Amino acid sequence: MGSAAALFKPDWLTYPSDPAALDLTIWESSFQRDETGELTVDGTPVSALREQFGTPAYVFSESVFRARARGFREAFTEAFAHHGAEVSVYYAGKSFLCTAVAAWAKDEGLNLDTASGGELAVGLRAGMPGERIALHGNNKSEAELRRALENNVGRIVADSADEVRLIARVAADMGVTAPVMLRLTPGVHASTHDFIATAHEDQKFGQSLVPGTAQLAGFHADELESMGLRTDDAYATVSVALALAADHIDLRGFHCHIGSQIFEAEGFSQAAKKVLGYLNEINHRFNVTLPEIDLGGGYGIGYVEGEKPRAARDVATELADSVSKTCADLGMAIPHLSFEPGRSIAGPSGITLYTVGTIKNVSIEDEHGDTRVRRYVSVDGGMSDNARPVLYEADYTAVLANRAPEGDQVLSRVVGKHCESGDIVVRYVYLPEDLKAGDVLAVPATGAYCYALSSNYNMLTRPPVVATSADAEPRAIVRRETEDDLLARDLGNV
Repeated sequence: MGSAAALFKPDWLTYPSDPAALDLTIWESSFQRDETGELTVDGTPVSALREQFGTPAYVFSESVFRARARGFREAFTEAFAHHGAEVSVYYAGKSFLCTAVAAWAKDEGLNLDTASGGELAVGLRAGMPGERIALHGNNKSEAELRRALENNVGRIVADSADEVRLIARVAADMGVTAPVMLRLTPGVHASTHDFIATAHEDQKFGQSLVPGTAQLAGFHADELESMGLRTDDAYATVSVALALAADHIDLRGFHCHIGSQIFEAEGFSQAAKKVLGYLNEINHRFNVTLPEIDLGGGYGIGYVEGEKPRAARDVATELADSVSKTCADLGMAIPHLSFEPGRSIAGPSGITLYTVGTIKNVSIEDEHGDTRVRRYVSVDGGMSDNARPVLYEADYTAVLANRAPEGDQVLSRVVGKHCESGDIVVRYVYLPEDLKAGDVLAVPATGAYCYALSSNYNMLTRPPVVATSADAEPRAIVRRETEDDLLARDLGNV
């Protein structure tokens, strides 16, 4: 929401007319207040969750995850079937992955996108078939590639010409054929934070479509000519030529991903047009029919009031219409499409519970030079369980969860217990004036990239992940870390 410029309060934050209300663009239906005003998750009061599992704790609604996973699969399948096309939906495991979650994704008909050997190991442990797993990453090791090929992964997404050569060598050594897609940089700058925008030229991911970038990348004219290429070819075309010439690579098509937490539709359609146009160009130039493209994910969710996330069905319908029209204009059949929602499935499925500790008021000078008071509310977690605010200036909200938030509301800043002034969990939020130590706060939309980015900074132990559902008792699917865990790898003075 771009709140960094606001010194005291951003314009989007309004005084709550009903402090107990849960904004339905942020909170899923599994999160409700009971008759006393206490927050419940799939029917379980947060006080019971704190008593059983402690705080801080990630609480993950299996009901929400499954419903959203199923919703994306059905929305994309139906939208593209309307145009006679087939799709696959991959859950982007980097957003949040453990064996239980991978199993839920499998059960709901999703494939799994992994970005490392570790994520691949989790997917395999969960029983996800190898052919339903993709391996991503801009610098895969030989060991990661071997493990992927040993387990017959459905595709390896190559990020560079060097990687195409490495995959070809490893596959030849193993005597297998590697299914490969090439990640492209379509040059579409998504409206999001620069650190999570991934389709512009000046960043580490993908391969350029800009003419002449092959030479700029260091491929000399004679080398290009030996591959049947021109000096004005794009870098990506070098990888195409290398992949098509390799006996142990099956080039399946192209992949792109323009970024994360995107609300506007236009960027996705622009990227689709570019990638489809390039696919058509390559098919004609090399006399091949590459059967697939992957258009990534990055669909935004609601974190704070005023944000307007788009429904899966709207996203799918608009993309299907755009792809169909582009293919018709190009005179080509619609290839097999795949998509990779991650945050948009996991994010709204999870909340984080904290216990309030110290509270103090601090005097600040606002934009107009006036002295104002801001209340700082410290909780028992922080940047070790949610790094996004300090990494991306990400905004969150919070609610008083263990009782009804009645009475006057005070502008507050929720902060963690780490030895960093930037350790902010929620930058701007109204919380009850009578908030006190021992109260429970719930921060919604923390199901994506919070557990995944968690750390042991200041030697804090990482929280558990607790799963809830409408028809089962709450259970830990990732246990709380202990101090013994922290010390287990410390070899002492050896």
